[in-house]
Amino acid sequence: MILRHAAPALLGLSLITGPAQALDLNALSASEKEEFGAQVREYLLENPEVIIEAINILEQRNAVAEAAADQELVAANADELFNDGYSWVGGNPEGDITLVEFMDYRCGYCRRAVPEVADLLAEDGNIRLVIKEFPILGEASVLSSRFAVATKHVAGDDAYKQVHDALLEFGGEPTEVSLRRISDGLGLDSDAIVAAMDSDQVTDEITRTRALAQRMQISGTPSFVLGTEMLRGFLPADQMLQIAKGVRAEQG
Repeated sequence: MILRHAAPALLGLSLITGPAQALDLNALSASEKEEFGAQVREYLLENPEVIIEAINILEQRNAVAEAAADQELVAANADELFNDGYSWVGGNPEGDITLVEFMDYRCGYCRRAVPEVADLLAEDGNIRLVIKEFPILGEASVLSSRFAVATKHVAGDDAYKQVHDALLEFGGEPTEVSLRRISDGLGLDSDAIVAAMDSDQVTDEITRTRALAQRMQISGTPSFVLGTEMLRGFLPADQMLQIAKGVRAEQG
């Protein structure tokens, strides 16, 4: 019967090209459908690699679709991502592409990312870095971010970077006492910083970053935006370097 010979070819066609070019099962009789189902089962048992091939193709298509959706999110939120007017900017401020990092001081992978980001900036001297305070791991995270942001407001960008680095290395529980110890050790005005931690300015900055992360569908840290590309999770420096090269190539 034709179905016996057509089933394997039709099955492969339907898995790879989609149902639009597959056999119309609605046009088959009940007995034909039963026979076709048996032939499909037999074919898959004899050729299980077809299933793996179909899964791989589906995963590739999903990855392409997700990357395209992420690029649309980056484009729609570009101003807030790259030029919000409040986030700390480092690296090469005049760089041709920007790396945005959403981070949490209590995040182990954020701490692992520190040397990788440093290596990236050292290897590629034309990347601008923007740090987004995104505390999502409880009250200790919020307290640390409030302290860092308050430092920026009170003592400026250089002091913020010092506190930022110290908090990423800090292994204890953040409390007012331990945070004061950090700022005292850096020669900063601890009283002024602590007084500013609950200010409307600090609250507004953290709230705006959370709203941006929600629009970007970011739920974990670290999360990066490198040029037009969204990087969801920790990546080593060599991979980010390759992505930076790809972004530049796309920009022409």
